[in-house]
Parts: sequence; structure tokens; C-alpha cells
Amino acid sequence: MRICIIGGGKVGFYLAKTLLEHNHEPIVIEQDAATCTKVANELDVAVIHGNGASVGTLEAADCANCQAMVCVSGKDEVNLVAAQLGKKVFNIKKTIARVNNPKNTEVLKALGIDIVLSSTINIARLIEHQVETTALRNLLSMGNGTASLVEILVPEHFRYNGKTLRDIPTPKECVVVSIMQNGEFSIPTADSVIYSGDQIMAISSNDALHELIADWKIGEK
Repeated sequence: MRICIIGGGKVGFYLAKTLLEHNHEPIVIEQDAATCTKVANELDVAVIHGNGASVGTLEAADCANCQAMVCVSGKDEVNLVAAQLGKKVFNIKKTIARVNNPKNTEVLKALGIDIVLSSTINIARLIEHQVETTALRNLLSMGNGTASLVEILVPEHFRYNGKTLRDIPTPKECVVVSIMQNGEFSIPTADSVIYSGDQIMAISSNDALHELIADWKIGEK
């Protein structure tokens, strides 16, 4: 499936990488030149340098032949316009857009965007657990707000420091999908070792994330 991704930041990069691994054909549109270069150098995907809310840029990305569009730029107005153009001008079958301001959620839904993702519920969760944004950061709300892609900074006094993922108790509905360790990125296996200071990305249901935060003492000092 050919999928257009608006935004080449962390979320866009991760989505493109995952889609490639599942034999899809992602194409990334990003306005920042340095980010375009990073994505192009690290992933075997087509990268278009331009504004995703521009018809010309979407034409350059051959959006007419895309089956889906995922808008995850940092600007709601870009995501809103790009998703609308994808739906109405290029007849893209499935459109997904992230919003940062919850007030824009209903606007996007009213415009016919298929799936609207808001990070508000995850921000509320951070407040609930009194977790600092440096320790746990939501990257993408999933499953209509029932799950998330999150970035976790493994705490300094990690109770499972030096153990493998196989030996670290993890809730069933929480999957570690990447590890950044000493500046090196890797896709983990059961034998991957986790240390304090590592940055991991995980996909988790809300309830499972609650369990993980409590057990790993994320954000506690």
C-alpha cells in the first residue's frame, strides 16, 4: 500500500520505518530541509521537501495514487488542510490526522477525516501520574484514545537495571518497539538488555501504561 506521511519528525519517521518493515510504500513530506535529509539518509523511502498543505507538494508526492494519508506534523493547521486536500482533491481512501489542540478535533471530524488522534487524553494521564514530560512523552494516540505510542526515559534507579526484556515484567498489552542506548538505535529482542538512562519507545494500552509507570517508577525521584 502506498501511504503519504505528512511530517518527518519522530512520529513520521517511526511510522515510515514500521510501514517499510511491513512491505508498504511510504512517502514522507516534510518542510524542514534538515529533517528531510535525516529521513532520506536513514530510510529507503521517497522524501518530498515541501509544505504538506500545498496542492503542488501533494502532486509531487503523487498522492493521487496513495491509498492512505497520515498527517502527523507539529502544526494542526497543516494536518487539517493536508488531510482535507487528500480526501477531497486526491480522493485518498483513508485519512488520519493528529491534532495538538483538542478544539480542532471536531473540525477535522466534520470535514470527513476518517480518524482524528488527539494527545489530550495522554497529557491528562501524565498529570494523573505526576510524571514529568522528560520521563514519559506521548508520541501518538491510538485506538481512539485507548492506546499510545510513548517515549520513556528509563529512570536513574531502575529496579530492573541490566536485565533483559525477557526477565523484566511487562504488562501483556505493552510492547517495547525500540531502544536508544548510548546514542545507538535498535529494534529490541527478548535478549535486549535495558539500562538506566535508555530511551525506549513502546506501544501500550492505557491500563498497561498505568501498570508500567507504577512498576518502573517512571518520573519518581
